[in-house]
Amino acid sequence: MSSLSLPIETDRLILRTFERSDIDGLGAYHALPSVQRYVFTRTRDTSEVAGALNTMRSHVSLQRPGDTLTLAMVRKGDKVLIGHVSLHWSDATAGQGEVRFCINPAYAGQGFSREALSAVYDLAFDHYRIHRVFARCDGRNHHSIKLMQQMGMRLEAHYREHALFQGEWDEELHFAILDREWQRSSKVKDLPVRHRVA
Repeated sequence: MSSLSLPIETDRLILRTFERSDIDGLGAYHALPSVQRYVFTRTRDTSEVAGALNTMRSHVSLQRPGDTLTLAMVRKGDKVLIGHVSLHWSDATAGQGEVRFCINPAYAGQGFSREALSAVYDLAFDHYRIHRVFARCDGRNHHSIKLMQQMGMRLEAHYREHALFQGEWDEELHFAILDREWQRSSKVKDLPVRHRVA
């Protein structure tokens, strides 16, 4: 496997590792209550956001199972940090990886998460030779559920009230896609996002 060349550029995004200067951009979305209900790490104040940023800054490569690569999603035009996407190498023997993503709600619904995930799937399957990528999703997060389906992932499990998460019973969905199912062709381009008139 060749060394990973960062940043990764898509049509509208730059995917790069996190920097110390990203604290305000990360805090702008990560500490929002609408985001907090879906993330693993609580970040309610500046010190907790700083802790989350330090963790993300350490996620810079996949060398062995258990490693995570976390990339900031930065818009090309104005260089605004709008979210992040991660690839976690969960099992080397079975070739398993997990994707995680989070976007500032102000930029949701514009295709940015799909664009970032497409690049990470390419990275997982083509660069790291991962066999199966899965994603976990809260059962109440209808936007993420729809995105996973649009990405070609299949629903493999629905865990009902399987754990207490932030004081509530958690409904967790597991989606997955195999390397042979992700055949992105350079000839196929995503259609532009259309805004509904009615």
